[in-house]
Amino acid sequence: MKNIFIFIIFLAFSIVSCKKMRDAKVEQTENVKAKKMLAGIWLDCDEDNVAFRIKGDTIYYPDSTSQPLYFKIIADTMILEGGNNIVKYPIVKQTPHVFEFKNTNGDIMKYMKSDNPNDILQFSKKQALNINQKITIKRDSVVMYNGNKYHSYIQVNPTTYKVYRSAYNEEGLQVENIYFDNIIHISVYNGATKLYSKDFRKADYKKLVPPQFLRQSILSDIIFDGVTEGGLMYTTQLAIPDSPSCFIVKLCISFNGKLQMSVTK
Repeated sequence: MKNIFIFIIFLAFSIVSCKKMRDAKVEQTENVKAKKMLAGIWLDCDEDNVAFRIKGDTIYYPDSTSQPLYFKIIADTMILEGGNNIVKYPIVKQTPHVFEFKNTNGDIMKYMKSDNPNDILQFSKKQALNINQKITIKRDSVVMYNGNKYHSYIQVNPTTYKVYRSAYNEEGLQVENIYFDNIIHISVYNGATKLYSKDFRKADYKKLVPPQFLRQSILSDIIFDGVTEGGLMYTTQLAIPDSPSCFIVKLCISFNGKLQMSVTK
């Protein structure tokens, strides 16, 4: 009897587990029909402007900085997946020529499918814009302290390392813009003696800068501030592109070549 009782309990658990797995699978099944219905170019009903184009499982925007995003439809929700975020938009209404959903602010966005063949020209291949200098910038500074001559050398080097910034357009849809990072070199000399030399990358600041901010920022610049009794002082600027947000980190290179980093208060 004991074995039978254990078997019954095991069977019950198995049935419940199978049901949960089956329900989860149903919940995650993509609505292929709804997705196919979205194929085409969509116009903002309020302003009659081209808002986005959907082809296959990708949504495209007409501006040059916004990157294509993968999307899917689960039940009655459109889900956009970018490099930094996954955002869900409840679908309010969908027909072959009408598409309405709630944006992240809860506003209902209304679109109609374009029948103008010229609208495709707004999605012609454009090169991504960036905000780094695209040129090498060099700065030399010579200072005297306690009878010693110190030479500070800074070089800002543009790279092809991509930085993705997630934002929302006027329709409340997630967009992802692409920018390019910098590597910044610092060398310090006391006369002809090299005290310090390093290529700084954004990752060097991960212990001081919040990860969400660091992920979307670029190493914008390092500026020489002067010399104090502690050593040569620098200000690092980590900036989120097209945003007033900037994180400042102070650097101090001592006279014996040791680096200290701190966040400004």
